Amino acid sequence: MGIHVIKMPDIGEGIAEVELVEWHVKVGDAVTEDIILADVMTDKATIEIPSPVHGTVAMLGGAAGQVMAVGADLIHIEVEGEGNLKPQPGAAAAPAKPAPVPVPAPPPVAPAVATPAAAPAAAMPAAHAPASVRVAREAGERPLASPAVRKRAWDMGVELQFVHGSGPAGRILHTDLDSYVARGAQGAPSAVAGGYRENHTEQTIPLIGLRRKIAQKMQESKRRIPHFSYVEEIDVTELENLRMRLNEDLGKERGKLTVLPLLARALVVALRQFPQMNARFDDDAGVVTQYGAVHLGIATQTEAGLMVSVMRHAEARDLWSCAAEIGRLADAARTGKATRDELSGSTITISSLGALGGIVTTPVINHPEVAIIGVNKIVERPMVRQGGIVVRKMMNLSSSFDHRVVDGMHAAQFVQAIRALLECPAMLFVE
Repeated sequence: MGIHVIKMPDIGEGIAEVELVEWHVKVGDAVTEDIILADVMTDKATIEIPSPVHGTVAMLGGAAGQVMAVGADLIHIEVEGEGNLKPQPGAAAAPAKPAPVPVPAPPPVAPAVATPAAAPAAAMPAAHAPASVRVAREAGERPLASPAVRKRAWDMGVELQFVHGSGPAGRILHTDLDSYVARGAQGAPSAVAGGYRENHTEQTIPLIGLRRKIAQKMQESKRRIPHFSYVEEIDVTELENLRMRLNEDLGKERGKLTVLPLLARALVVALRQFPQMNARFDDDAGVVTQYGAVHLGIATQTEAGLMVSVMRHAEARDLWSCAAEIGRLADAARTGKATRDELSGSTITISSLGALGGIVTTPVINHPEVAIIGVNKIVERPMVRQGGIVVRKMMNLSSSFDHRVVDGMHAAQFVQAIRALLECPAMLFVE
């Protein structure tokens, strides 16, 4: 028997570290060739690591959430034959089997305690707490107790605020719970009037995988970019009439249109007049790069978190091509099949929460871009038109800009250009 070592692969693009997101195997599992062992994540995408051999998992090189260097030992698999782990000079000929990753044992569970009504007092555990009615604690003070004790107290309906702790620094032990129950809780309530129970549960959730990348990206964007936002309301009544007419006449043949392809078209046309918005700012080098190609980022919500898919060359697409590509990219992001190229390289981004879009948002710029357009929900509102009150379909655009390279006046002019196109949608198609 030998050991086959699988190292953290070189993903390319100069990446030196990769995050280990999830294990699909554990120590002792039998694996076959091509079975997926783990998921790792770069700055661009999640990548599956398959097994190149048959064997048994002998060691895991790290835990989920750990950032590992490219080339580090990812997993050891015991295989028939010699394997690829060579003994060190002076070591025994047969390679020693690596020790498995230790797994902490679950906390001990104390035996169930009978209530005073079900057992005589002599059968109860000896009291470790003074026989006081209540323990004096400051308002909001959180008693010291292990997670196992807290869970057991919750299951028993005991409020730890009233339990005396006999452990170090007043920590509440399992025996303190036993003593408290044995005394019949001395009249201390486990629930307030009306039967509502205070909830003191806590849960620690580490940020790993995509959630960690989102957190890092948002922190970097807000730290490096001085944002300013500009909000404008837009009358999209005529735009919606056009969209519904196109769907009625051409929907079966070409597919249904949402608002996003029309907004993408308006963005492309407006950028001809304001090319400084279709740009990326390298603040380390102090260089702004403006692009002729509109690689439009589409912020997409997935179960794992927010991802920005990139529709390349939006300037060369018609409405239905835009709609089809937006749908394809969204599906790829939500099913975890988006490639690195489909998640990078955007030059300006649209963010939309759909029907949940609210009235106003303050979107975070997708660094290193300089602008992001936020779409709010469409609502019917009474508006004054030619001296009369009419019902119109209104939508706000909430946009953010990098104030280092975009002036407020230019941002306002840019949004007003988009507004003019959306309120008179025939202009979207005038070349």
